[in-house]
Amino acid sequence: MTKNRKAALPGFGLTMGYTLLYLSLIVLIPLIALFLKAATMDFSEFYQTVTSKRVLAAYRLTFGASLIAALINTFFGAIVAWSIVRYRFFGRRFLDAIIDLPFAMPTAVSGIALMAIYARTGLIGKYLEPLGIKTAISPLGIVIALTFIGLPFVVRTLQPALEELDGESEQAAASLGANRLQTFFRVIVPSLLPSLLTGFTLAFARALGEYGSVIYIAGNIPMKTEIASLLIVSKLDTSDVPGAAAIAVVMLMATFLILLLVQGIQWWSQRITGRN
Repeated sequence: MTKNRKAALPGFGLTMGYTLLYLSLIVLIPLIALFLKAATMDFSEFYQTVTSKRVLAAYRLTFGASLIAALINTFFGAIVAWSIVRYRFFGRRFLDAIIDLPFAMPTAVSGIALMAIYARTGLIGKYLEPLGIKTAISPLGIVIALTFIGLPFVVRTLQPALEELDGESEQAAASLGANRLQTFFRVIVPSLLPSLLTGFTLAFARALGEYGSVIYIAGNIPMKTEIASLLIVSKLDTSDVPGAAAIAVVMLMATFLILLLVQGIQWWSQRITGRN
């Protein structure tokens, strides 16, 4: 007979109770407070606030720049993760370590560093300015900042998937006459697609809510370089708390719907991959 071992953690009821309490304090209660604050406005005020020209311009810039930055990070992040996992070279550990710098650096420090590089008199900006490429106080500068802070999410999501990728499948495809492109698109990409989508989702969501690394390089010009988070802070500075909450609610709902869509695509891709 075998003796029943005691679980390392308490039973389901107590563990779930702690889980719900923690999530309520950290996530649910603040979100409910946000909706309640927005609800202090009547519908006409709410609609006028979230559909004004300035707010709509901030939405377009925020979602557009975040999408572009997430796509850039998905493409180049996959190359970086592949290089680190598949190859051994001098400085590999150092390269692997600096990928986490955007995680460790305060976002305001990141913004100052980017401004020092891409401003009109910066290390790179002074060479781009004569070519008519304005990187600071422009939408391009916002994309650069959002790309900088989002790269680690893609790389760190892809690395475990690449390490677990079965090399025998690639060898089998090659033995059956598949060339490198066929092996890549028919064997490797389907296996990595769920991780790619997860990395894209994390980078996109992180970019939507970014503030510190953008405030300096964006310039915060209404209708031009003002993203949603900057507009929310501007309304808070003028004591328009309900207006800030209304914009935050729209951003929250839009982000939730986009993430839900991406999760649905990820579930579908996993199901298709499992069938194959």
